[in-house]
Amino acid sequence: MTTSFAHFMHAVRQLDYGGPEVLQVAEVERPVPGPDEVLVRVRAAGINPADSKIRAGLPGHRSHQPPFTPGLELAGEVAAVGSEVTGLGPGDTVYGFVFSPHGAQAQYTVTRTDLLAPVPSGADLIQAGGLAMAGLTAWQALAAAQVTAGQRVLIHAAAGGVGHLAVQIAKARGAHVIGTARSEKHAFLRRLGADEVIDYTSADFTAVVQDGVDVVLDPLGDDYGPRSLTLLPPGGTYIDVRQPNPDRAEVRAKAQEHGIRFVDVTVAPNTADLTDLVTLAARGQLRVAVEHTLPLPEVAKAHELIETGRVKGKIVLVP
Repeated sequence: MTTSFAHFMHAVRQLDYGGPEVLQVAEVERPVPGPDEVLVRVRAAGINPADSKIRAGLPGHRSHQPPFTPGLELAGEVAAVGSEVTGLGPGDTVYGFVFSPHGAQAQYTVTRTDLLAPVPSGADLIQAGGLAMAGLTAWQALAAAQVTAGQRVLIHAAAGGVGHLAVQIAKARGAHVIGTARSEKHAFLRRLGADEVIDYTSADFTAVVQDGVDVVLDPLGDDYGPRSLTLLPPGGTYIDVRQPNPDRAEVRAKAQEHGIRFVDVTVAPNTADLTDLVTLAARGQLRVAVEHTLPLPEVAKAHELIETGRVKGKIVLVP
């Protein structure tokens, strides 16, 4: 049953396209869920590189016109449900996605039920708030590559948001995992289960990986694509998770020329995959590394940090 709310809340508002200064916290009216939506009290909202691209108004990232509330992923409790909602009710703990002008970076937001999944009892909501976007990207990428036990998987930017989760998911599938990252992040990656780590600032990964690999997961692009292809045999798989990627056609053509399977992954939220992902976390096989936890008023700082490209794991806002 839909309930009318006249209360107000605090939310991040993007007032224009531009730098972090276009983000401000304001008091706004609490949204009301539509028939197929739920109102969620947000306990944690992850920050992703896509957030900074949306803020800057880059091509392909202008889905909403300012002013709007940004934020693509969250964890929290259901506060109210729409008239057509079944399976969820007030008090249920959930995590997932928000793709609307009522974004996740607020005390409350509304989103569709097919973009959410229940969070198991006792789960860490801060970690769950940073799981959906990067976690589902890694999950669906490795599923598309059909990674199986014994395969050798090379993951670039392995200490980043997508990378550090992909390391753990690949290990859960029984793969031998090789990760590229700066040397100061190697101990972190080994704790996550990486079998080999390569400092890309001091060594050419194509020279270090002597035995080749079966799968490459690449969130970087640029020259990493062509170089990675040299390590893959015919029948191997190269996964491009960068959106959008201007050099994708060139890398795809080179892959096809050498009999390498090219997979480009755009995250496709659904309750089934979100449930499988959070179940893996509940079993202790997947942990979101949260490097920074910040309150809503420090959202500009969160964007400045994410744009350095040096964040280990995730940044999470706590309303």
